[in-house]
Amino acid sequence: MSLEFIPPAKPIIGDAEREAVDRVLRSGMIAQGPEVAEFEREFAAHFVQGRETVAVNSGTSGQHLGLLAAGVGPGDEVIVPSFTFAATGNSVALTGATPVFVDIEPDYYSLDPQAVRAAITPNTKGIMPVHLYGHPFLVDQIEAIAHEHGLAIYEDAAQAHGASWGGRSVGTIGDFAMFSLYPTKNMTSGEGGMVSCANGDLARNVRLLRNQGMETQYENEVVGFNARMTDVHAAIGRVQLTRVNGWTEQRQRNASVITDGLAGVSGVTVPRVADGAVHVYHQYTIRVDADERERMRNALKDEYGVGSGVYYPIPNHRLPSLAHYASELHLPETERAASEVLSLPVHPSLTEKDLGRIVDAVTAVAGAGA
Repeated sequence: MSLEFIPPAKPIIGDAEREAVDRVLRSGMIAQGPEVAEFEREFAAHFVQGRETVAVNSGTSGQHLGLLAAGVGPGDEVIVPSFTFAATGNSVALTGATPVFVDIEPDYYSLDPQAVRAAITPNTKGIMPVHLYGHPFLVDQIEAIAHEHGLAIYEDAAQAHGASWGGRSVGTIGDFAMFSLYPTKNMTSGEGGMVSCANGDLARNVRLLRNQGMETQYENEVVGFNARMTDVHAAIGRVQLTRVNGWTEQRQRNASVITDGLAGVSGVTVPRVADGAVHVYHQYTIRVDADERERMRNALKDEYGVGSGVYYPIPNHRLPSLAHYASELHLPETERAASEVLSLPVHPSLTEKDLGRIVDAVTAVAGAGA
């Protein structure tokens, strides 16, 4: 009998979300309205200690508009990791500024502080670190560099809802932070994003930019976009907010089981967690030998019914869309990570039996290649 497939990610949408959507549809208020405003308030209270937050139609929109609202534009440079989703580099390029790609350190996939220092020029406006896989970036070191050089920090917190560093919540560290609400994230609104802002002026600028440049209807103050979130999406997000803590705890328990089960398995390096960091495991990412990864991935799926993912196989600086910003660039840790990472299922829907099958499968497949 064939094994039931364990997907690498699985959005959880239940009756409460469906009822919330139906309530909004019956209300007749479907576009950005009171549901969005409540979602913004509740999200801020839940994740970012009440910082003013602005809901948008995607995480990428949030990052783009946050940068524009912070004054980033042509002639500026923003230091970013190359080992991340393309939206990180894209959001800088869309402002007319230059994304400056630097290397990561190998333990937590954070921007390498030494590489950041080496990349600073008179045109550097800010640093945009990524809290990759749900682990916070090296906050103390990057923050010290930013303060020393008078640079802003813009957080890419797309994967890090509820993560923290030294008791400080992700989303409260930079001038702004973007959270993604895409279906595979730790919580979703179906599609959407949230921008956490350090001050009211920045939040107002984001609000203007998301709504055609106007706060009062037909009084357009700046050239803006249509990046609004609908009340339908906000209703889904509000329900998910009531459940995300439990899901995060389940992700952390699942990660602990997998880590314990893979301890000592030859050829497999499990995720590390820095002292003082709270990891929320958007992804559970192991490292394997580059020459073995594709064999392992195929064997996990074909022989054991275990899905996996590679995030990300092509660094930003080698993508055709962004490579012209990075000629002759050598980022060895980024290249190594891109060739070695493999993300295993860690989502809250996994059963104890699923977790055992994942551990057994990785152990067997790694052993077969030894």
